[in-house]
Amino acid sequence: MATHKEVSIVFSRAPAGVVAPLVRVEVHLGLGLPAFALVGLPEAVVRESKERVRAALVTAGFEFPARRITVNLSPADLPKEGGRFDLPIAVGILAADGKIPARALKQREFYGELSLSGELRETPKLLPALIAGAKFGSEMILPAANALEANLVADAKFGLADHLREVVAALRGNAALCATPRSKLAARCASFPTPADLADVRGQYAGKRALEIAAAGQHGLLMIGPPGAGKTLLAQRLPGLLPPLSEAEALEVATLESAAGRRPTLGAGRPFRSPQHTASVAALIGGGAQRPGELSLAHLGVLFLDELPEFPRNALEALREPMESGLVILSRLKRSCEFPAQFQLVAAMNPCPCGYAGDPRGRCHCTAEQIARYRNRLSGPLIDRIDIHVELMALPAEHLVGESLESTEASGSVALRVAAARGLQLRRQGKLNSRLTPSEVARICRLAADSRALLATAIVRLGLSARAYHRVLRLARTCADLAAAPDIRMTDVAEAVNLRALDRLEVRR
Repeated sequence: MATHKEVSIVFSRAPAGVVAPLVRVEVHLGLGLPAFALVGLPEAVVRESKERVRAALVTAGFEFPARRITVNLSPADLPKEGGRFDLPIAVGILAADGKIPARALKQREFYGELSLSGELRETPKLLPALIAGAKFGSEMILPAANALEANLVADAKFGLADHLREVVAALRGNAALCATPRSKLAARCASFPTPADLADVRGQYAGKRALEIAAAGQHGLLMIGPPGAGKTLLAQRLPGLLPPLSEAEALEVATLESAAGRRPTLGAGRPFRSPQHTASVAALIGGGAQRPGELSLAHLGVLFLDELPEFPRNALEALREPMESGLVILSRLKRSCEFPAQFQLVAAMNPCPCGYAGDPRGRCHCTAEQIARYRNRLSGPLIDRIDIHVELMALPAEHLVGESLESTEASGSVALRVAAARGLQLRRQGKLNSRLTPSEVARICRLAADSRALLATAIVRLGLSARAYHRVLRLARTCADLAAAPDIRMTDVAEAVNLRALDRLEVRR
């Protein structure tokens, strides 16, 4: 007695952080009582696709096979999540039942969640899969609602559909799937808010200078000052001083946004992430082994941590390795995932628990022990990794009511100096000053005899560590670059030492 057996293979990709491994959706129609089995380590949402696919096929006008249906998502040891496998499963069933020619499945990948009526819904986390599929040379069939992500990938071949019937008609050769032109899509999605301007900030010239130096060398910045001094206002203006993202960098940022389940943005603006101080370690570093956290979402942009000492201690300590390496590696029992995290850290804190230490009107009543306990929430290794510590004072009355906005420098002119300094660094060493290794610091940041003597005195008086010493040299090199000076001057060293406010505060205590 001959056995009746039909098999089809449809390709898709699983979400796994910023990578997207290929998944073979194998569908087998066998003899026996009608049943629908789904295997291959599917999560709950994928297991529920059986009911969505059944209802979508029937309401779309296709006959659901009264057979024993087995769907295998291969490789079996790779976790599968999300509703993206609805469309490939439905196409696989129709192909195994002879409703779609097998040749139509070659060099194609399918993605999309199905509604019960057969409509294709927007599917999250698709951009990494589309990038991988484009490199593989596949044509990708996906929901029309995902046109934004599809058009972010150069040279991608894809077809957009709103309904399962459109996909089947195209695979049968009876119709063609359309693609949204990149130019029209860019015009529709390129509306972004203008970065906040530095001219809006009154006074705080020391803070503005520190912000300019931080932008020029991609240095970490910590601002210490009373409430209302302008710490948050200054931090929000850092993206406006940075050069725009290149096309490749913008795609990296969009890929991380997509991997986090967010709709990716289209544009050259740098990310600015400001998580609340109640954020957990998983929120900052990343959850599970596949979801990027705030550090990675701030990749190539700014991570602003307001009220820094109020963050959980373990969350702050988790920043240390990514600040050095520019990577977040999430290791779990059975798998690990790597996310880029080349962010620029900007943080703010009060000088004491009440916020008014050093106020000339005597508003602070914190004891020395309370102030020490508050500042000790930040560990020495973390402070060492932040290049700039600048102390801000409350604005005097003449700055609040007497200074006109027109007399302050706008972000555009500061951004020109920042771009020129960055250009010098890239031509000289191929990287920004904050990324210099100790051996590169020794070669590039050489000092004259008087500058070495000044720095040696600062090391003794402030008790600078070897890491802090190298960071002072990098800061001095950035100060010289902003002035287009070929060598580091004594004034550059003095300014760099002056930008280590927390070291000076420790000495005064």
